[in-house]
Amino acid sequence: MWEKIRVVWQIPELRQKILLTLLMLGIYRIGFQIQLPVIDQTEVNRFSAQRGGIGDILQAVAVLSATKLDQVTIFGLGIMPYISASIIFQLLASVYPPLEQLQKEGEAGRKKINEYTRYATVLLCLFQSYFYVRSFIEPRGFVAASFQDPATGQMYFSWVIISVLTMTAGTVFLMWLGEQIDEFGIGNGISLLIMAGILARMPGAGYDLLQQSSLQLGGGGTKLGIEGLMLLAVMFVAVVMGVVFITLGQRRIPMQSAKHVRGRRVFGGTRQYLPLKVNQAGVMPIIFASSLLMFPLLILQSLSGIAWSDGWWKDFLTWAHDVFHRGGFIYNILYLVLIYFFCYFWTAITFNPKDMADNLKNFGSFIPGYRPGKRTADYLEKVMVRITYVGAGFLAVVAIIPTLVSTSLNVSWVIASFYGGTSLLIAVSVAFDLVQKIDSHLVMRNYKGLLE
Repeated sequence: MWEKIRVVWQIPELRQKILLTLLMLGIYRIGFQIQLPVIDQTEVNRFSAQRGGIGDILQAVAVLSATKLDQVTIFGLGIMPYISASIIFQLLASVYPPLEQLQKEGEAGRKKINEYTRYATVLLCLFQSYFYVRSFIEPRGFVAASFQDPATGQMYFSWVIISVLTMTAGTVFLMWLGEQIDEFGIGNGISLLIMAGILARMPGAGYDLLQQSSLQLGGGGTKLGIEGLMLLAVMFVAVVMGVVFITLGQRRIPMQSAKHVRGRRVFGGTRQYLPLKVNQAGVMPIIFASSLLMFPLLILQSLSGIAWSDGWWKDFLTWAHDVFHRGGFIYNILYLVLIYFFCYFWTAITFNPKDMADNLKNFGSFIPGYRPGKRTADYLEKVMVRITYVGAGFLAVVAIIPTLVSTSLNVSWVIASFYGGTSLLIAVSVAFDLVQKIDSHLVMRNYKGLLE
C-alpha cells in the first residue's frame, strides 16, 4: 500500500490535483470557523453548550447536511441549498418535458440545467438564510450590541440584510469551490465538501466518547466500560463492511450483442453483463425520510411557546412530542416505512427501463430470452423492483442502527451517527468514487490501481 501511495505522489499531474483538492477542502473548513459579523460570540457559545429543544433539531440537521447551524458561521447553510436545487431539477426533469429535452441534448443541455440550478441555489439561500436569522438568531439575542439602538435596545434591520447576504455568499462560494475541484482537482467536488464536513466531526465525537467511557470493566455509573468500547469498535467495523458490500453490490443481467458482417469480418456476438446496483437510490431515501420527520418536531417546538399550554393542549403536545421524538417506537416505524417508500420513489425517477431497453436495441444488444423493446423493459423493471426491496431493507437497517446504538448503549447522537445513516453512506460512497478516480489516472499510466 505504501508503494502505491508513493507512486501516486510521483505522478506530477495527479499530485497537483490532490494538493489543489486538499487546499480547497482546507479553505472550506476554515470558513466554518468564521462567524457572522453581527453575532455575539458569548451568547452563541452559551447556547452551544446546552442540549435539548431546538439544539437537538439543529444537530440532526447538521448530521444530514454536514453544516454547523448552531455556530452561526458564514458557511452555516453549507452546500445543501445547491443539493436541494439539484434534486428539484432532477425531479422536474422527469415530469417537465422541456427540462427532459434539455437532458437529452448532451453537454450543452447539462450546462443549461447547471445554470438554472445555480440561480435556484441563490434563491433558496436567500429564503433559508432569512428564515434562519429570523427564527433562530433573533429570538435568542445573538445579535451584537453594535447592531442595537443604545437607547431603546431595538435591533437595526441592517443586521438581517448583512446576515442574509453573507450566508448566501458563503454557500455560493462553496458551490464555486466544488466546481473548481471538479475541473482542476480530483473527485466530485460537492460530494467531497459534504464528506469533509462529516469527517470533521469525528475528532469531536471521539473526544465525547472518551468522556463518556471508563477504562474499567462494567464502567462507572452511566459511563461505558472497556467491553462497551470493544463492542462499539467491532460494530463499527461490521457496519462499514456491510455498507461497502451493499454499496458495491450489483445484479448482473446477461446481455449479448448482435453479430454484424462487414466484408469478410464478423463483429459483435460477445456476451456481456448489464449491472444494476442493489442500492440504486443511494442515500436519498434516508435524507428524504429524516427531513420529512423533522417538520413535526419543528412545528411542535414552535407551538410549545403558545400561552395556553395547560390542560388538553399540554397533554396533546406531550403525546405528539413522544410520537415524533427520535428513538421512539412510532418514530422508528414511520422512519422505516418512509425509507421504503422513498426508495421505490427515487428509483422510479432515476431508473427508466424503457430508455434502457431502447438504448440496448439501438446498440444492437439484447437480453437472451427476451425480445427487444417492451418485453425487455418489463423484465428490467421486474428485476429492479425485486432488488430495490433488498436495497430498501439495507437502507432501513443502516438508518436505524444509530438510534439503536444511542438508546441501548447510552451514547450521544453525534457518536451514534457514525454507525449508519447518511454520514456513513456518504463517506463510503465518496471514498470509493475518489479511489476510482485515482485508479483511472494510475491505470492510464500503466500502474496498478489502489484496489488491486
